[in-house]
Amino acid sequence: MTVSTRRTEADQNTLAAGAINLPELVFTALATLAPLTLVAAVMPLHFLVGGDAVPGGYLVAAAIMALFAVGLNAVTRYLRSPGAFYAIITRGLGRPIGGLSATLAVLAYNSLQISTYGAIGVYAADSVARWSGVQLPWWAYGVVTLLIVGFLGARGITASAKVLGTVLVLEILALILLAIAVLVSPDIAGVPLEVYTPATVLRPESLAMFALIFGAFMGFESTAIYSEEVRGGARTVRRATYIVVAFIGVFYSLMALVIVAAYGAGGIGEAAGNDTAGLVIALYERFTSPLVFEIVNVLLILSAFAALLALHNASNRYVYTLGKEGIFPARLGRTDPRTKAPRNAGLLQSAAALIVLLICILGNVDPYNVLLLVGSAVGFLAIIILWALCSLASLVYLRRNHPQVNLWSSLIAPGLAFVGLTAMTVIVIINFDLYSLGDPVINVIVAVLMAVAVVGGVWRTLALRRGSPAVYAALGNAAEHQDDDDDPEGSGTAAAEEGAR
Repeated sequence: MTVSTRRTEADQNTLAAGAINLPELVFTALATLAPLTLVAAVMPLHFLVGGDAVPGGYLVAAAIMALFAVGLNAVTRYLRSPGAFYAIITRGLGRPIGGLSATLAVLAYNSLQISTYGAIGVYAADSVARWSGVQLPWWAYGVVTLLIVGFLGARGITASAKVLGTVLVLEILALILLAIAVLVSPDIAGVPLEVYTPATVLRPESLAMFALIFGAFMGFESTAIYSEEVRGGARTVRRATYIVVAFIGVFYSLMALVIVAAYGAGGIGEAAGNDTAGLVIALYERFTSPLVFEIVNVLLILSAFAALLALHNASNRYVYTLGKEGIFPARLGRTDPRTKAPRNAGLLQSAAALIVLLICILGNVDPYNVLLLVGSAVGFLAIIILWALCSLASLVYLRRNHPQVNLWSSLIAPGLAFVGLTAMTVIVIINFDLYSLGDPVINVIVAVLMAVAVVGGVWRTLALRRGSPAVYAALGNAAEHQDDDDDPEGSGTAAAEEGAR
């Protein structure tokens, strides 16, 4: 095969440039977070641990993630790749750690995505049975959803973005409706703004809540994953990242404040303990009409579906990048000639999800308390480790290769983010029973999966160094871009790096 032929194939196996705009990128990233599902199904766990400290806890987490975003955005001026964390960590901390981050990211996104089939199966089965009396097992809805997600993913990011944007708007409107209904109710004594005081937010007995609250930010970094497909390049990615972080921190904090107002600052912890699963849904019954309550139940299913689709697209792009890089088989780095979607990576992801669902069906695995719990635990632990590594890699890469970038963006912000995220990683590990419910079997499964991903990533990278030195030397190089930002502080060409880190 000639060099020109290889270049032609590489050009054909690219993602669709300019396929999505700024709003669509924001919607895609936020859909990964499933706002309605998070507030209704996950935030009650935050209150169970943190009580009235939760609203302020979101702002603290948002501040740390904003520091992370500063370094991430500075790097995306020069490094842009669908394998966002992998590319940055490879160029900043070296290829073996980059390989580790690659397999860890694939494990994280696939675990989060596949586990969500358990949630949507339970939601859909319960709702359909209540509406029609038809009793179908949860996995029937899971398999149908898998087929729809696979189809939309193969249609390309534009089709997915339109679906995700529509669902996201409906989710946010449903949450805003609840907030208004609660705040105008004469049953509410007032808004307890004292919950934002440092004495409340940082009290020692509530610090474990951060192990859960940071999970609300999982997926915000997917803005960087679509850097090759967005109009406006690094500038659009930067704006979308800040918008997403601000939305998560402020909007979720305000929703938490509304929920605290509904139950009272002194009663929210007890209410969460008495009925964790129904804490928020009960507010729709209490403050809105039966029709709104049923609509919200439909939106919960759509919210989980949107998260599935967004996570499917994110995980595919990681696998696609690793196929192009040579860490995974090359066929996984191919795109559909017409839609420019990562076709083979999508088929692999759908096949993996189907295999897990079949195992759950044959083993009679609980879809919520096992499938969703294990997947969420694996995903968040892997993601927060990647956040910390990416912060350090951003600092190292920028200081080594782009010293013209100001100290705030290249040193101070990513350095503070690394310290904060490392501390949060320790808090998560110490309080991991919040994710596993103290189940030793789940803890072992999570530990084994994490170990396999870490060891497998390093082993594969070192194997390339021994057997394919040219491929090894090129790892991460495709992410390098000329700075296309008008901001003069980031201008300049990329400096040469050593070739065999």
